[in-house]
Amino acid sequence: MAFPKVVQVRQRFPRPRVESVGAALREQLGREEIAGAIRPGMSVALTAGSRGIAEIHEILRSIVATLKEMGAEPFIVPAMGSHGGATAEGQVEILESLGVTEEFCGAPIRSSMEVVELGETERGVPVYMDRIASEADGVVLVNRIKAHTDFRSTVESGLLKMASIGLGKHKQALALHGYGVRGIRDFMAEVGEKVLESGHILFGVGVVENAYDEPAIIEAIPPREIPRREAELLAGYMEMMPSLPVSDVDILYVDALGKNYSGTGMDTNVIGRFRILGVEEPESPRVKYIIVGDISRESHGNALGMGLADLTTRRLAEQIDRKAMNANVVTSTFLERAKVPMVLEDDREALETAIRCNWGVPPEETRFVRIPNTLHLEYLYVSENLVDEVLRNADAEVVGDPEELRFDADGYLEAF
Repeated sequence: MAFPKVVQVRQRFPRPRVESVGAALREQLGREEIAGAIRPGMSVALTAGSRGIAEIHEILRSIVATLKEMGAEPFIVPAMGSHGGATAEGQVEILESLGVTEEFCGAPIRSSMEVVELGETERGVPVYMDRIASEADGVVLVNRIKAHTDFRSTVESGLLKMASIGLGKHKQALALHGYGVRGIRDFMAEVGEKVLESGHILFGVGVVENAYDEPAIIEAIPPREIPRREAELLAGYMEMMPSLPVSDVDILYVDALGKNYSGTGMDTNVIGRFRILGVEEPESPRVKYIIVGDISRESHGNALGMGLADLTTRRLAEQIDRKAMNANVVTSTFLERAKVPMVLEDDREALETAIRCNWGVPPEETRFVRIPNTLHLEYLYVSENLVDEVLRNADAEVVGDPEELRFDADGYLEAF
């Protein structure tokens, strides 16, 4: 079968960035309303999530160093709901894969799935907190602020999510996800606000990234200001977030999915698919067939998100850790996202299958896009027939000549 020729293009997105994470955090934590929350000798728990946040190991190390200079005794708690197989050991392993270790950060990591109940919201939803964090003299929330992969609202994925599902561990995740989208869109923020009101939270450190996977904003926020400020920072993120340069795609090939790229393995905002029962799909982009070829090493076999694709490869299927993936998806209740798509022998066979099923479109006219993952969209390949459209729609340039798709001896596309 003939494949369309492809051209490499480079997109340009807004690129504000923090040049020195350490300097930025020292300045932010030195502000009177933040530094005033720290007393010499107090124990302080720092939250560390499972997301692939840019420079998260450096961010945590810098916060640890600054808190120590203030006389505090910081430690790190894994705060990631059901990830890592919903086990204390699995969550530590995830942190280690992100470079967050006791040696590097200069602080102990204390992991447990035990929680204490702080009360309940007005709707009757119980509010939980990691037991070890609750026994500290105070907690610092650390998280990235970005668009959620399941819904749209004024507050989505950020500090309130960390305060609720992150600090509340698996038990809080179960309590909120049991209500479906309403639980994580509406109830999650309410639980997070109850945690802020509990007196345990000293302040939050919100990180906003640009489309190049770099810290664009790092800001320390007093507890009472977190709901308002997080909404403002989310609006700013929306202006920077990466996207595909075309809206209509016949075949989108994603080199790899991964928890380090998105909580859903592939960012639903990029691929245009939620796959949630009763929730309308995004209007754009419109993709007929998605192929995902591999899974990131950092995912430890958690292939959540493969159900967002239509086809995959034997290479990916053989890496799946069903226990880790199932714990994650059962907690979320969004079962579609863990369904195994059609498994083909290799990339070549997967592409041939998708092209054959692209009704009425000659192979050479396929509207084809290839991306490394849904987080890094600066460089991508598009079929030759999309180049003019890309240049009209996006701030982009062509950086290569038209070329044939190249496969290795095993039938997989050559490295990006």
